[in-house]
Amino acid sequence: MSKKINTNCAQCRRAGVKLMLKGEKCLGPKCPFAKRSYAPGQHGPTSRKGKLSGYGAQLREKQKAKRTYGLIERQFANYVNKASKKVGDTSKILLAMLELRLDNVVYRMGLGKSRLSARQIVSHGLITVNGRKIDVPSYSAKIGDIVALSAKGKTKKGFENMAEKLSKVETPAWLGLNVKDVSAKVLNTPQVEDSGFNAKSIIEYYSR
Repeated sequence: MSKKINTNCAQCRRAGVKLMLKGEKCLGPKCPFAKRSYAPGQHGPTSRKGKLSGYGAQLREKQKAKRTYGLIERQFANYVNKASKKVGDTSKILLAMLELRLDNVVYRMGLGKSRLSARQIVSHGLITVNGRKIDVPSYSAKIGDIVALSAKGKTKKGFENMAEKLSKVETPAWLGLNVKDVSAKVLNTPQVEDSGFNAKSIIEYYSR
């Protein structure tokens, strides 16, 4: 097992939940988290799980979200800062901004087995938005945008029979998947139930 995979699994164990950092492998019987759901380290199996303080709970949610989307602290803090400057519920705005990242949309479509692989697909120039090639993973998709695998991408190894593969993908309600064209349309704004973390706790963490 590679050091990278070990690191990903340790992040899930530290967060106490599956962050789906390895895509489908996280759902299989060989997922390390299923066998060792306690925190990594020498004292993980025997460590006491005391009640977290308010700050500790907020920190855990922030770390969980940051690792889920594969962002470093500076990038994640920038999203929180931008969300706080918009009118409306900051936690909902933050969630929408994270979910509408192009690499996340590609992952939600089922083109990438994990957000990391989806990010690589975007970076390699295999994705178009409204017919225009976009190779920036942080690009923010908007309602009405059509995200698709490019003609070049359809010829690449690993993307054979994509229509059949995508027919088995369960996409969130805000994303309309077109299996035949290997594309998806952003239908509306992602909702709170689409996340696996407490966005309000994250906003409170940065407001301290």
